[in-house]
Amino acid sequence: MIIARNPSLQATLLTLVAGIADAVGYMTMGGVFAANMTGNTVLAGVAAAHGRWLDAFHHLSPLVTFFLGAMLARLILRLWRQPAIAIGLEAALLAGLDFLPLGIESKVLIVALAMGLQASAITQFAGAAISTVVVTSTLARTADAALDALVPGAATAPPSKTTPRLLLLTWLGYLVGALAGALLLQVTPYPLLVPAALLVLVMVL
Repeated sequence: MIIARNPSLQATLLTLVAGIADAVGYMTMGGVFAANMTGNTVLAGVAAAHGRWLDAFHHLSPLVTFFLGAMLARLILRLWRQPAIAIGLEAALLAGLDFLPLGIESKVLIVALAMGLQASAITQFAGAAISTVVVTSTLARTADAALDALVPGAATAPPSKTTPRLLLLTWLGYLVGALAGALLLQVTPYPLLVPAALLVLVMVL
């Protein structure tokens, strides 16, 4: 299948998923990020600095389930060497979440677990290491590639296998995903079904 030979499409779909999950989580689950653990860490620190200990705990607790999700993905890869299993589990978690009688705190922990699965399930695209749940490093690598393109031969670091096109696509995927997540909240009570469907496409890979 054409999709199976396109790592750029695979990476973009995964960043779309993370963008939607982060936007939906932040807007509906008490201002907590589902994928952006850096953001949660900063918000927890700010809350603690102002003595809002419960708020700090709410921002730190997703880090635990994200971490467990990443460990689970690693275990799945060790046992079966099939990232599709971890991605399928992530899709099932997102698809079923809105149909479970859970509170907001429990839901954000489950979405964070799902994002942890994604973070470790697939980390290589066309021989390049790219994160699909955060974009800070992606922007930095895009800047590296832009400078190297503008000043050929000036790079002192070993050349990266990552193409500027792939970096740009993954960043745009996250941005479009965040936009889509915010819009989905206006038209459907089940916005996480969309990223779950996108993950089914990724599983084809």
